[in-house]
Amino acid sequence: MANEITLEVPSELDGARVDKVLATMLEVSRAQARDLIDDGVSIDGAAARPADRVTEGSSITTPTPEEAVGLEAEKVEFEVLYEDDTVVVVDKPVGVVVHPGAGRSRGTLAAGLLYRYPEIRGVGSVDRWGLVHRLDKDTSGALVVARTALGYENLVDQLKRREITRVYICLVQGRFDAPTGTIEAPIGRDPNRPMRRAVVQGGKSATTHYEVDREYPEFGCSLLTVRLETGRTHQIRVHLLAVDHPVIGDKIYGAKTPKVTSPRTFLHASRVEFHHPTTGEPVSVDSPLPSDLRAVLDSLEQHGAG
Repeated sequence: MANEITLEVPSELDGARVDKVLATMLEVSRAQARDLIDDGVSIDGAAARPADRVTEGSSITTPTPEEAVGLEAEKVEFEVLYEDDTVVVVDKPVGVVVHPGAGRSRGTLAAGLLYRYPEIRGVGSVDRWGLVHRLDKDTSGALVVARTALGYENLVDQLKRREITRVYICLVQGRFDAPTGTIEAPIGRDPNRPMRRAVVQGGKSATTHYEVDREYPEFGCSLLTVRLETGRTHQIRVHLLAVDHPVIGDKIYGAKTPKVTSPRTFLHASRVEFHHPTTGEPVSVDSPLPSDLRAVLDSLEQHGAG
């Protein structure tokens, strides 16, 4: 029998049949997925049947087909912010896709991690070895990676319990009436544009906290510190658009005629905090604002800030 691996069901496959989930995540046919189920697949410890439905966050344990182990180690440049034998926090560069997906199989951060830390193969999800969470291609900053299976399980559990703090810096259109606030609105697929997310009835619950750090009245924009309580796909961008404060530079959810421009989405994961999987000690790691976003702020500062 092939080695066993454990997959975590992502939000986009919530409610899907387990054979479809396996086919999608392992990049095999539905027939191959059903063969794996016959060989012994479990969902949260219970034996699975092909038609069983899964929920987001469920753990699927399955034999690994050779076809599934497609990630090849590549030398991909990235900085390391924190490192020990159990966990790594990397500084994801802008423009780098975190893991293989539709239209992108090479040059991913996952491949670079496997090149630098070959021991992570088999830790976590197939072709996403070690990755505890993700960032969008145009988002830079701190990203947590597990080097051991026990470390991965512990960190994912912390994420589910909302015990990992993820803090972002973003520049958005408009000014706020209050210096702090919380956005609570369910997020799901946009019914009109399936590749996008939107605030929709029946979507997954999502909570975003924000604080206004600085305002730029001449440009009609504000600099925010944002903290995620949940981690839905595109959550910050969707929530801020929903309250009429789209992120500057966002080509998908941004304003059509912004008063200030950015070379890319002005969104940076500036800090991550968690408890060390082995020692239980608190760990806090900061990622400095990259030069391209710093240049945008420097330009605004030249005109004064409110």
